[in-house]
Amino acid sequence: MLANKLGLNSELPLETGRLVSGARVAALGSAAKHVELFSTCPQSFGFDKGSYAHQVRSVARWSERCGCKGILVYTDNSLVDPWLVSQIIVENTKSLSPLVAIQPVYMHPYSVAKMVVSFGFLYHRRLYLNMVAGGFKNDLVALNDPTPHDKRYSRLIEYTTIIKHLLSSPAPVIFHGEFYRIDQLRMIPSLPPELLPEIFVSGSSEAGLDAAKKLGATAVKYPRPAKECEAEPANNGFKSGIRVGIIARETEDEAWEVAEQRFPEDRKGELTHQLAMKISDSLWHKQLSDTANQTRAMRSTYWLRPFEQYKTFCPYLVGGYEAVSNELSRYISLGYRRFILDIPASEEELQHATAAFNRALEKVGLPA
Repeated sequence: MLANKLGLNSELPLETGRLVSGARVAALGSAAKHVELFSTCPQSFGFDKGSYAHQVRSVARWSERCGCKGILVYTDNSLVDPWLVSQIIVENTKSLSPLVAIQPVYMHPYSVAKMVVSFGFLYHRRLYLNMVAGGFKNDLVALNDPTPHDKRYSRLIEYTTIIKHLLSSPAPVIFHGEFYRIDQLRMIPSLPPELLPEIFVSGSSEAGLDAAKKLGATAVKYPRPAKECEAEPANNGFKSGIRVGIIARETEDEAWEVAEQRFPEDRKGELTHQLAMKISDSLWHKQLSDTANQTRAMRSTYWLRPFEQYKTFCPYLVGGYEAVSNELSRYISLGYRRFILDIPASEEELQHATAAFNRALEKVGLPA
């Protein structure tokens, strides 16, 4: 089980000078039409109920203050319900939008649409939906879902199409598909048009990218080093985003000292990762593992130790602001426009990441 051990500090004081200023944070928000930044909510694993709710509130507030558009909320068999976590987020922020992970095997598409409408009705807050076709294979087995990998994406297309129709159509919806069938189903109350959720699809396989394209969704990838992505531009017929962690400081040495402290060598975690690889049918999992084997001996901005030792599922960019912003600017130049950061260890850490993004935006000529 993935477990990120976060400190329980609440509100850390803002530093000025070395970190991004409030004006620079606001400027990032003004560039949202170009690049949007999301954070990630802590998982419930490893917390008791009191400390977990407190940490969710804290991370949500950090994210909003640092200019994030939204915050990813995980789902799997071992975590608390993402809709209830999203309610905590909405009730403790002014505009931050939960990016709710949706697994079709957990609920009917009507229930998802009803939750979106309910958030709109009660809070007038827009949500994003992160459609997940797979997840942990053992979770699917436990739920008696033997659907093959590519078929899960075919199912996801039908599932998401129904949700979109229910949220946007004033008339009753009829849908007869391979996996779902509804007749004269209407969503009441209706959702204001400005609150229609944007759709994200997690997946790097051909089936996943095809699903994103057909749904008009943002395809979210776990990227390889930017120089290896140049042969496959992100904007190949669909919107694209990536998940990545960032540890950035003024100097390389300072950044790597923080990285080594947060993610020390962990043999037990490495063995857990190897076991997960054996039972996973996810293409992105295999791709990152192959990249890790090639880069393990090198100390470069692109770092996979946290992934290899089962502390997170995404690569990290580590280094001075200059090196990290160079890598980010390459991704932006390739067409990636949504960046989902890993779970922040502190508000200060999120400020450092935002500072690196500001520099990257300047380098590609976007407002910063």
